[in-house]
Amino acid sequence: MIQIKTFYFNELRVCTYLLWDATRECLIVDPGCESAGEQQRLRKFIADNALVPVLAVNTHGHFDHVLGNLFVTRTYAIPSAIHAADGPLLTKTAQQAALFGFQAEQPPEATILLTEDRPVCFGHAQLQALHTPGHTPGGICLYAPEAGFVLSGDTLFAGSIGRTDLPGGDYDALLDSIHTKLMTLPDGVAVYPGHGPETTIGEERRNNPFI
Repeated sequence: MIQIKTFYFNELRVCTYLLWDATRECLIVDPGCESAGEQQRLRKFIADNALVPVLAVNTHGHFDHVLGNLFVTRTYAIPSAIHAADGPLLTKTAQQAALFGFQAEQPPEATILLTEDRPVCFGHAQLQALHTPGHTPGGICLYAPEAGFVLSGDTLFAGSIGRTDLPGGDYDALLDSIHTKLMTLPDGVAVYPGHGPETTIGEERRNNPFI
């Protein structure tokens, strides 16, 4: 059974997710922890629950989702993973952050490049990386079929969708990703987005005005 813990980090309220199973091996998704206090909150939860981080995964390369990459990869000596199409975004984290009035340390280059035919593994669990371009060229969602949830990054939100007015954004591609990769999932699948509250595929299929 996969367990999930949500943290809201940095001024943009990024959802950082910890996922773990009975082995206590842990996945860190979109580490957005920017301040020392946020880093300590993450570290304390991991220590208090005897978790063993094995991988940091970025659903995409926007700066607010990678602010904690350097911290978690250094602290836990773990690799990081991102889709190859967002590798260039990752290398420009400091420049991205400066455009929005943030300061950011440059994270390390990802050591694992995500593809749809390569599962994301921790403990006894496996997640499917669904390539969902549109918000960024290399956006991905992480789907756990047996557990019945998907981490949607900034592709799909409760009642909304990801913005496409930043460099690399493509509205038509985003809608195609949502319809072909997410709206094909069962209604009961829980959706954990990159910002805001969780929802379900069925709820968004019925009530999301963009869908």
